[in-house]
Amino acid sequence: MHVKIKSDAKAVGQWVGEYIAARINDYKPTADRPFVLGLATGSTPIPTYETLIQLNKAGKVSFEHVVTFNMDEYVGLPQSHPESYYSFMWKHLFDHINIKKENVHILNGNAPDLDKECRDYEDSIKKFGGMEIIIGGIGVDGHIAFNEPGSSLVSRTRCQPLLHETRLVNSRFFDNDINQVPTHAVTMGVATVTDSREVLLLVTGHNKAEALSRIVEGSVSHWWTASVLQLHENSTVICDEPACARLQVGTYKYFKEIDG
Repeated sequence: MHVKIKSDAKAVGQWVGEYIAARINDYKPTADRPFVLGLATGSTPIPTYETLIQLNKAGKVSFEHVVTFNMDEYVGLPQSHPESYYSFMWKHLFDHINIKKENVHILNGNAPDLDKECRDYEDSIKKFGGMEIIIGGIGVDGHIAFNEPGSSLVSRTRCQPLLHETRLVNSRFFDNDINQVPTHAVTMGVATVTDSREVLLLVTGHNKAEALSRIVEGSVSHWWTASVLQLHENSTVICDEPACARLQVGTYKYFKEIDG
């Protein structure tokens, strides 16, 4: 695991957006050989999506032959609901770039058979040859996607009950009313995420400081599911200065030094 430390959330988004664009361009995707990209929702990746939109509008990257798979979706929330992850992705990214609708994949939290929906999602990722890159954020408890603390590190896409703390944090998007927040989500599993050939983990804000220290300096644990990235051969954490508040001084200086 490598760690890159940027000044603030905007700088994190700028770096990640430019990096993804460069990777897409280097890959030279075609209709028969698309670039497969895993995506996350929430406030953390928004600056990255803003950067990708700017680069696309400037003609510096094309999404014509990019296929996307989103990490998760709420169960039982109408697709048209403003806080569904389907709505989020079209609002913050897809409506503003030249991606084909048929190349966008988002789990259906209203599928009549959620187990089948999850199995089919796994099969679809495999059909495209797996993901080249996936970008993710973390919860304050170190969960990645909706793999709550205690999730198996070899878990696959499935329906997952959401902890009270997760729902409480996300209630800020639902008029601060936890009763409006769904109790379940369909989510990529930990192993689904780490199957990606490269993982970029975005961590911003002081409220993520403990999670970052546990993930980077702690042991690999299913209680901090993103810590599994210590075992991934090509994973990078891109964080801002506020998120580094709980890192040991030696750890902080080491990653600042090797990043130049």
